[in-house]
Amino acid sequence: MSADLFAPLARLQTTAEAIEGLRDLFAAEEVLDVVAERVAKTALAAIPNADIISIAVLSWPDARTAACTHEEALELDYQQYASGRGPCLEAAMQRTPLRAVIDEEHQRWPEFVEAAQRNGVRASLSVPLLMVGMDYEQELVGSLNIYSHAATAFDSFDAELMRLYSVAAGQAISNSSRWQSARETVNQLETALISRSDIDMAKGALIALHGCSPSEAFDKLADESQRRNIKLRDIAGEMLTRMQTRV
Repeated sequence: MSADLFAPLARLQTTAEAIEGLRDLFAAEEVLDVVAERVAKTALAAIPNADIISIAVLSWPDARTAACTHEEALELDYQQYASGRGPCLEAAMQRTPLRAVIDEEHQRWPEFVEAAQRNGVRASLSVPLLMVGMDYEQELVGSLNIYSHAATAFDSFDAELMRLYSVAAGQAISNSSRWQSARETVNQLETALISRSDIDMAKGALIALHGCSPSEAFDKLADESQRRNIKLRDIAGEMLTRMQTRV
């Protein structure tokens, strides 16, 4: 095999191994930031000359860094969020990989370039992160950002490799998002059931104590809730607690 072919194949194999490393995330029941951290750490081994990785999450009107492999990334990303410009934002909004040599981009992104220079970063590669929503449409998460201390780092081949990696990463994040949404729904249902149970028991206690009807007992709880500006379930819980302490 010629040397010209060996280098791209070696890079492809490295990225393929990194994608394989995401396999466990597809079944993981973890929140977004935990999955993002594992995606970032795996990406660090996916591409040569990658020194710092971050994952930017864009949620209008705010943006944040959900995970990073080095603290320097926090300043690099923050300068982009604060100024509203930079490679991580452009790659996400344009939904296309974006390579940059830092010293050549001062007019385009002055705040980011100054932060990069302070941290010895000389090249960057940002790739959009997309996940499949509940309606099977692609939804923008943010961007996977790779920073290097070498100005010659990253080329179009690297950009395509990381685009492939980001597809797998986006799927892992999609699974995490669905799991988190399902867990929140279950928690809400559990809270609703517990609340309903407390309210019904409080109504029963009022009926027993005052000989009122179920509707009158509910009205007493509702009036107290409105008067004190406290949720009905909390009024019921307070009443049941007082009754237990008297027993």
